[in-house]
Amino acid sequence: MASEAKETARLYAVLTDKLGADTTEAMFKYIDNKAERAVESKILSLATKNDIALLKDELHATKDDLHKEIGLLREDLHKEVVDVRKEIGDVRRDIGESKADTIKWMFIFWIGQVGATLGIVFLFLKK
Repeated sequence: MASEAKETARLYAVLTDKLGADTTEAMFKYIDNKAERAVESKILSLATKNDIALLKDELHATKDDLHKEIGLLREDLHKEVVDVRKEIGDVRRDIGESKADTIKWMFIFWIGQVGATLGIVFLFLKK
């Protein structure tokens, strides 16, 4: 750090000889202000331990909320699955009843066809 101060003093002396005291002074103030603003902007963008602790708390709260939401979604999904299974059972029952009705009407149709066919056969045999 002491060597930096010596180098700065020597640079100040050289620039004063070349540029004059006012110009050198203005240039050094400009450089100091610029460096100070750069450091301040870096400091503002750095996270402190408090910032990190707050972020951790927010993350934990978000994680807890997500777990609650996932639990609710699982419950809803389970209810939907139960409802869908019930509806599938209802559809299967309806299909079974429909098959039974179809078979009943098929037998009625076949009996009618057999009766009609026997009637025609007996007509031809009587002649």
